[in-house]
Amino acid sequence: MSNMTGKTSWFIPDAFFPVKDNGDYVSHEAVCVLNPNNQDAHISITLYFEDKDPITGFEAICPAKRTNHIRMDKIVSKDGLKVEKGVPYAMMVESDTPIVCQYSRCDTTQAEVSFMGLLAY
Repeated sequence: MSNMTGKTSWFIPDAFFPVKDNGDYVSHEAVCVLNPNNQDAHISITLYFEDKDPITGFEAICPAKRTNHIRMDKIVSKDGLKVEKGVPYAMMVESDTPIVCQYSRCDTTQAEVSFMGLLAY
């Protein structure tokens, strides 16, 4: 098997962090990363919006041969910015080594909690 598995750029066009929760659970999103390679992956995330400039400076590391579930409700940019609730956005995920990337959303805005996961492209 090749030592280079995955891609270095991923795009997630539909992201949204809801304002309200149902009280028992917290809505959240995650960029789920798999790094099957022999070196750590240094990851940067850029957020894109409908009506304002992109926000850069969100960074994470996924160790070699490990996973990292990057919670978008917990990540903070180099400038101290957080993902804003109630604002639709898109993401570009870049890595210095090839990774596999999946986006997931746990929506708790209704009594019936829902979960969505999809591979990014």
